[in-house]
Amino acid sequence: MTPRAGPLRILVVDDEPAIVRFLSASLESQGYLVSTAGDALTALDMVRRGAVDLLVLDLGLPDMDGLDVVKRIRESGAALPIIILSSREKESAKVEALDRGADDYVTKPFGVDELLARIRAAQRHRLQQEGEKPLFHAGDLSVDLVRRIVTVRGSEVKLSPREYEVLRLMVTHAGKVLTHRFMLREIWGNNSDVQYLRIYVRSLRQKIEADAERPSHILTETGVGYRLREPD
Repeated sequence: MTPRAGPLRILVVDDEPAIVRFLSASLESQGYLVSTAGDALTALDMVRRGAVDLLVLDLGLPDMDGLDVVKRIRESGAALPIIILSSREKESAKVEALDRGADDYVTKPFGVDELLARIRAAQRHRLQQEGEKPLFHAGDLSVDLVRRIVTVRGSEVKLSPREYEVLRLMVTHAGKVLTHRFMLREIWGNNSDVQYLRIYVRSLRQKIEADAERPSHILTETGVGYRLREPD
């Protein structure tokens, strides 16, 4: 996504007029520029023309499943943040949407404050990726990606090579939900048993969390994956 001056341009894609009106009013009140589309083809055309900075996408569209919209956008090389807004509550639907390239998933009914927070998080994550910042700070956790040094509450923490790779992947996607499948593929290169991942996450929590049983850095998205706390 190329940086541009002016308000963030958000495209709301939903075929329910009441939701579109509500979202438009809520987002515009926060200073965003909002455009709308009631079908997938219109939305894809607007993305292709570069008229969108962030997409709020319903999955149940009349002409195409929203999951296929996400797939097409990512296959085209577009990197704009995509937030799914859907009534599908099954974990499998969330996992598939995130694996196809969505940045986040909000289930209907939803609170507008939650959606606004997810929009801000998606935007911060995209800017972080573009900036390639080598230093990560969140609360008492610091990670130097250049020197591969991890400190907690001012003291260096020794991690195994695999523990560091798990943490590094989370740092580079801080604030974003990472599915088990994605993490296994990125770290192990295949669909290894998710138990491997759970073991390393548990070990990491014991080393970087003040209370491993009540983690504040590595958060669990039940049945889906993990999310690392956003940087300060």
